[in-house]
Amino acid sequence: MVLYHGSSQIVTEPEIRIAKFNKDFYFGFYCTLLPEQAKRWATRYTGVGYLNEYVYTPDESLNIKKFPEMTEEWLDFIAACRLGKSHNYDIVEGPMADDTIFNYVQNFVDGKISREAFWNLAKFKKPTHQISFHTARALTTLSFLKGIEVTDHE
Repeated sequence: MVLYHGSSQIVTEPEIRIAKFNKDFYFGFYCTLLPEQAKRWATRYTGVGYLNEYVYTPDESLNIKKFPEMTEEWLDFIAACRLGKSHNYDIVEGPMADDTIFNYVQNFVDGKISREAFWNLAKFKKPTHQISFHTARALTTLSFLKGIEVTDHE
């Protein structure tokens, strides 16, 4: 299976970076099955970036959490991760809280909207996908294929 990672640089050796803000599935190396989504990640700051491609070879011995769709469990998991709570999964896969969904999640976490209001707002969003790698062992399932420069006006 081919996965994509959008970045400001070519990333031949994926790594887990601790960022300023907690992400959907906590700190990790994030990829997607959707090249257009990775391209948006790559070009979001300067309009130019790199679409990195990897072969992903699943390893069933890893501790993997999959969310096939946005569910109550997914919302609670993302809310906990966004609040800084870590987890013990090597890999987490599921829908992404994009900019709009992120705002809804943050409003839910902050108590500004109810769970019901979150679901009413979220149901009209288009599908997204992310798979995040949280341990060094999980990163060994990725093999770099290539990185190509992309722009936001292609």
